[in-house]
Amino acid sequence: MNRNDLILETKRILVEEDPRLISYTDAELREAIEAQIERINSNVSYKDRYFVLNNVYDSIRGLGILDEIVRDESITEIMINGHDSIFIEKGGKQYKYDRGFESKEDLSRIITLFVQKAGRSVSEANPIVDTRLEDGSRVNVVMPPVALDGATVTIRRFPKEPMTVEKLIKFGSFPPEIAEILEIFVKARFNIFVSGGTGSGKTTFLNALSNYIPRTDRVITVEDSAELQIKAVDNLVRLETKVSTSKDTKEISIQDLIKSALRMRPDRIVVGEIRGAEAIDMLQAMNTGHDGSLSTGHANSAKDMLSRIETLVLRGVDLPLEAIRQQISSAVDIIIQLSRLRDHSRKTVEIVEVGAYNFETRQIELNPIYEFVESEHTTVEKVDGKLTRTKNPLINVDKLRQAGIYREI
Repeated sequence: MNRNDLILETKRILVEEDPRLISYTDAELREAIEAQIERINSNVSYKDRYFVLNNVYDSIRGLGILDEIVRDESITEIMINGHDSIFIEKGGKQYKYDRGFESKEDLSRIITLFVQKAGRSVSEANPIVDTRLEDGSRVNVVMPPVALDGATVTIRRFPKEPMTVEKLIKFGSFPPEIAEILEIFVKARFNIFVSGGTGSGKTTFLNALSNYIPRTDRVITVEDSAELQIKAVDNLVRLETKVSTSKDTKEISIQDLIKSALRMRPDRIVVGEIRGAEAIDMLQAMNTGHDGSLSTGHANSAKDMLSRIETLVLRGVDLPLEAIRQQISSAVDIIIQLSRLRDHSRKTVEIVEVGAYNFETRQIELNPIYEFVESEHTTVEKVDGKLTRTKNPLINVDKLRQAGIYREI
């Protein structure tokens, strides 16, 4: 009997024959599992016995095979496409996992378990849920009837240790000299948007930038699902949205949280991601004395990020486009564009200053400060290049002067 069959048989016997199973303590449950393994196959090796014990325990008390996968810290993404199809990402490459969940019901039980632990709910009436695991991993769940081939779960893992600029340099996101520029932008209270596509590392980059926030600042973070790991700030308040789980509970949106944050005497507001009508509230916060605020957004370029902010603002208010663009140009100082390149590396590809609104062209002027330039050694398999300083001078030097910084960027 191989160990996968031993896992299934051990669990089947325990569930069917031991009515007291649900009331066992963790230690008692492990003892019962070990005794059952011994009865079924006393010759099982120590290594296999340990593997079977943990898997049976996880399937009864924990998250089943998901616990096994999550224990592997080298896995950065988990993609569950139904109970018998699991893919993982390691080192930027995808692999099919060699095991699956026992059944559709087993997967549904596990989904319900971790969704409820996070204070959310999932059902046929509410089949799409964004939540997180206890270790902070971001989770998206799509259940039938929306998911045609069975429950779909996508889990984005984050490193346990907070990301730092030094680590980003080591990973090749940008050259060492950029670190000083980023530190100046944050300490001079520039309002910064980090933009990029899915998987480009926006949240990771935002975590690294937060290390430059002065420890004495009061910072309010606002997130749909708490992922930021800001460790360098003492006066920190973390806010997370809340969904309505019944007619008696009220949904709390990112827009609600930003409005509340403004009354909490923040020096800076950090919003995990702007994705809806809350964009106008974020702009107003940046325009009303909360300089140094940070956020992220989905976009393929700095220019596209401006267009996306415009679109999101229009969802919440009925304002002329010209007025919206003036608000954006006054609020946003810097856009940092990230990209996941064809060799799966994550790079900083643009650092762009957001200029004034041009009344003649009716466009916001953009001033590229740094641009990623591919070298002649680049190949299809490996992207080689460097984030290079353009010839354009930084226009908004007032914030630098106010922060007592007198140097060229």
